Amino acid sequence: MVDWSAIAAAIGSATGQTFQLANCTPLGGGCINLCYRLAGRDGRTFFIKLNDAHLLPMLVAEAAGLAVIAATRTLRVPQAITYGIAGRHGFLLLEHLALNTHGDVRQLGEQLAALHRHTAPRFGFAQDNFIGTNPQSNDWSDDWPTFWGERRIGYQLRLAAKNGLGSKLQTVGEKLLDALPALFGGYQPQASLLHGDLWSGNHAYLASGQPVIFDPAASYGDRECELAMTELFGGYPADFYAAYRASYPLDAGYPVRRELYNLYHILNHANLFGGSYARQAEGMMQRLLAEAG
Repeated sequence: MVDWSAIAAAIGSATGQTFQLANCTPLGGGCINLCYRLAGRDGRTFFIKLNDAHLLPMLVAEAAGLAVIAATRTLRVPQAITYGIAGRHGFLLLEHLALNTHGDVRQLGEQLAALHRHTAPRFGFAQDNFIGTNPQSNDWSDDWPTFWGERRIGYQLRLAAKNGLGSKLQTVGEKLLDALPALFGGYQPQASLLHGDLWSGNHAYLASGQPVIFDPAASYGDRECELAMTELFGGYPADFYAAYRASYPLDAGYPVRRELYNLYHILNHANLFGGSYARQAEGMMQRLLAEAG
């Protein structure tokens, strides 16, 4: 049972205007949180995510990522209004945006390139966050291969061991971690601001065609990570990639690193869902080891 009265009180406190709930409409599209459109008697509408109260840190981290991306004034994101606990639920309240599945894909590519031009002196983020429901460690590092090996691939491999996903995954994974220097060679990326979980389900468009991105797992890292993930689950339209590359060309070694970067998400899916993802991860690691020589 959702404590809507507590949520209405939180909205009033955050906005400085009393909120009386007229109706709440369940919304689909997510597999982690319960989502609703809230309509007030005064005509205001909001979007809210609910989960178990102990998962509030996941929603707080999402709000932090949205705020950092919004501050760049590059890509549109929903404004995070407030978050907290209401009864048994943690919640994140966002502005409600009427979204469409079709819009200006070239603008999406150009604005993503602009986002990636916002950089930090080190790799990481001001706080840890989540990739799906799994924790994502963002401790700062001066060295990108070290960050990727320890905070991303290594973390997922350790989690896979705890989840009992098999010794072969660990054996191949350890070899891959040793081979990382060869895969990166002399490549030294900037620490770009990343959405961090940019697949086709995490972007949409306003009625004007303006792109909107949401559900971030933000950090500062190699921008190739972002491009790689856009190609992982179905891909984006060709005009998106053409516009991005015209605005911010990619290094010639991207095709090799793309598989290394997408390995992180396949390992994460293995830890979340099991099944064939572990076998897929093993195959990716074997191909990367062959590439490393």
